[in-house]
Amino acid sequence: MDETAIRALLDSILAPWVKELRLAPESIAENAVTLRLPYSDHLRHAGGVICGQVFMAAADTAMVVAISHVLGGFQPMTTVSLNTTFMRPVKAGDVLITAQIQRRGRNLVFGEIDMHDDQGELAAHATTTYALINK
Repeated sequence: MDETAIRALLDSILAPWVKELRLAPESIAENAVTLRLPYSDHLRHAGGVICGQVFMAAADTAMVVAISHVLGGFQPMTTVSLNTTFMRPVKAGDVLITAQIQRRGRNLVFGEIDMHDDQGELAAHATTTYALINK
């Protein structure tokens, strides 16, 4: 998938509230996709940092895009697990979310997502498992 196809995918499959994150393709590799999460004050909670829920939604979305990229297009799938470790708070600045496929089986796909702040520091790390849904 190229950048145009990824933008079209994001426009067509996301829930309206996830679209509000304004995720955009940053780079594409063989088994990985990087999305940019643009900073916005409305992503922060009362503590002044970007909410963990934002990181988890962005990670989940990035992995769906990475899997779709590897499959050559979107196929129905569902998240089986999403385990996130928050390494440092992010108060401002864009975040880069890189989702990489670790292993693709017949029905399950395993991946890792790294989320870096605008200083290049690792802010959060997630591991995921997705089930491909056969029609």
